[in-house]
Amino acid sequence: MKDKRGPDNRVPAIKMAMLPRDTNALGSIFGGHILSLIDMAAGQHARSVSPKIFVTKVMREVEFIAPVFVGDIVSFYAETVSVGRTSITIKVDVEAVRGTDLLKSCKVTSAEVVMVAVDENYNPIPIQG
Repeated sequence: MKDKRGPDNRVPAIKMAMLPRDTNALGSIFGGHILSLIDMAAGQHARSVSPKIFVTKVMREVEFIAPVFVGDIVSFYAETVSVGRTSITIKVDVEAVRGTDLLKSCKVTSAEVVMVAVDENYNPIPIQG
């Protein structure tokens, strides 16, 4: 059975195959779709740190350095940068694997996302406790 870890031994927060419905007129995947998946990966990671409800406060600069195409397998690797009283800052690295042999890997982008823990009224709450 193949190991699900990446080449540097990381496990993705989420991993998705890119589908035709997510393409723009140029045939590449919408940047907005990748942004929504970055947000999802950060949320999954935040919940693994603390089982709370998290909302996105900030998504810092995202620069796309490579396109993503239909059929690419895209992995979103998340790691904690810092934890505050009510917020957690998460770095998300995005990598695409393409080709029929799935051997060609390229970095797509990175983002830093700040998530805030909230109660049922969307008021900030402490992450710990």
